[in-house]
Amino acid sequence: MKAVEVAMVGIGAALYAGIGYVSFAILPVFAPFVGIVRFWPVVFIPAVIAALFGPWAGGTSAAIGIFISDVLIHGDPLLSLTAGVTSNFIGFYLVGLLSRMNLDWKKTVAGLGIGLSFLVVAGYLLINPALVVNYYSSLGVSISTNDVVQGVSLLVGAFIFSYALVIVIWLLKPAWRNYGIASVIGLIVGSAIIGVGVWGYSQLFIMPKSFNSQFQLPYYAGLILFIWTFSTEIPFFLILGPPILEACYRAFPSLKPQPQK
Repeated sequence: MKAVEVAMVGIGAALYAGIGYVSFAILPVFAPFVGIVRFWPVVFIPAVIAALFGPWAGGTSAAIGIFISDVLIHGDPLLSLTAGVTSNFIGFYLVGLLSRMNLDWKKTVAGLGIGLSFLVVAGYLLINPALVVNYYSSLGVSISTNDVVQGVSLLVGAFIFSYALVIVIWLLKPAWRNYGIASVIGLIVGSAIIGVGVWGYSQLFIMPKSFNSQFQLPYYAGLILFIWTFSTEIPFFLILGPPILEACYRAFPSLKPQPQK
């Protein structure tokens, strides 16, 4: 990495961990039923760094920042390395990589629509409301089948929102096209890693005490975490990222990357 990228890794990690920790202290909200993954609106910080300074700066700053905040909040570094660090590095690396590529927009948007449709169908087919209700009832958590259906519907709404917003960006703001599509793809991959990573970790290790020391979470807990992560974070990628990038490009035109194949 170049010297400026190394510097931005440090600055980005500090901002991501620091502002994230403060935002969590103000609004300490976790994923419903499962817990573990917190409401994290500061994802726009490494997304902007990835778009401005490239995939390595974005991915590395996010990985370091999330590790620091994880250790401070739930105190389990191994869990952070398993799910938080890997998901943040790969997700934001993709944001930085794809936002700088020459994309065929018709094919990309069509492919994204097909992919999101597949995820919607998979969510409805794989999450059995009755099983979810029975499992969490055994833990003393009272939920209804309607709560589960509403949770899956939240994912559907988030996918529709993100896809519609990407289309709007495509039509109205051509300069933001790559960033929009990169954000959706990067977050889908990152959210999937979180879901699989937390589920896999729980099969081998007991979760932190702050999450009721759960052990061997069912597979649909990973799906819930995927739904929660994507649904709650995509608005901050797509709404806050583009105007911040535009302001940075106006102030420092040299930061505007040239798309690469």
